[in-house]
Amino acid sequence: MLKVGDKLPEFEGINQDGKTITSSKLAGKKLIIFFYPQANTPTCTVEACNLSDNYSKLKNAGFQLLGISGDTVKKQKNFHSKFSFPYDLIADENHDVINKFGVWQEKKTFGKTYMGIVRTTFIFDENGVCTRVIEKVTSKTAAEQILEK
Repeated sequence: MLKVGDKLPEFEGINQDGKTITSSKLAGKKLIIFFYPQANTPTCTVEACNLSDNYSKLKNAGFQLLGISGDTVKKQKNFHSKFSFPYDLIADENHDVINKFGVWQEKKTFGKTYMGIVRTTFIFDENGVCTRVIEKVTSKTAAEQILEK
């Protein structure tokens, strides 16, 4: 998994509107990238909505925001439209970005082991250096976790 001190990996992804988003276009500003397992699921919705509800606070703190999951562009579009998120969602069906960040890992639920996206938030400074990794994301207070120093 990407760690504090690592540079923002170069990546390219398709957002909910079918537009290409590249890491180079995100350079020069503080950046929050949050990975979530699946669009329109209860916990992911709570997290994404908490970030949306607190978007102005995050923006005022100088952050731009990007959500990434392995969903299709169509699923991301539906999720984005349903909740009117003020930030882009990347559809990473091939797991190119997910693998670069190292969040595709073995998970266990109710004794069942499987591979999936581990809910993780990465924070980068203006120089593209990772300053913080939040591995234990609390969906209801995701923005507060990011803003606490």
